Amino acid sequence: MSMEEKLEFLRQYNDKIELINVDENNEVDFNCIPSEWYRAFSEKDSEKRIDIVLDLWEKNVNTELRNTIAYLSENIDNIELMKCDERYSILYSIRTSEGDIEYFEGRNPHDKINNSELEKVWGKFPTSIRNFYENVHNGFYFFASQAMGLVPLESVTYFDEDEWGIIEELKEPLQIDLKTTFGFFKSGMGGYVAIDYKNCINDNATLWFSNNQPKYNINFWDIVDEWIVIGFE
Repeated sequence: MSMEEKLEFLRQYNDKIELINVDENNEVDFNCIPSEWYRAFSEKDSEKRIDIVLDLWEKNVNTELRNTIAYLSENIDNIELMKCDERYSILYSIRTSEGDIEYFEGRNPHDKINNSELEKVWGKFPTSIRNFYENVHNGFYFFASQAMGLVPLESVTYFDEDEWGIIEELKEPLQIDLKTTFGFFKSGMGGYVAIDYKNCINDNATLWFSNNQPKYNINFWDIVDEWIVIGFE
């Protein structure tokens, strides 16, 4: 796919998307992006760029997202610096098992939270989750749907603000407090991986469905890691 075709595809979802060549663009606000991003996109060699970015994953979530990192290591075709309005992201071009290219977006960990309910209690969530969002990406997801991944902090679901019809159909008492529960991963098909910060020791989480029975006391990263890889396929 040529650059023109790629931009045409991306702009179906947001017509303000730009792909930036750091060497040719003097308007990048380097104070807004991590130093590792600047170092990566200053490299002319695409493999070195990919290695620098993957090293960022390895340093921060090598245990939590080991399968995701392994898949990325084998199947990243390219990474590019992307800008929409004043927001920077990394666009990942990832090869599927069938040889197609799918696009995933990893937002800037220097972004502001822009989620008032979450911001009040951000420090109560597991360190591993905050570490990913603050040092790797402010969300990492399938570009076209903005789902099948960790959503940006501004899009994290506050459970107490939603109407959950499934609650009336639960076969056992609700085991999370909606007032302290937030959904960080969205499948795009009514599935969420959610954290009740009052019960999140050892990354304890809930697999929540809008139309099915929830599964409690699962490990947040085990499910997230598995579902991201499913999304790659």
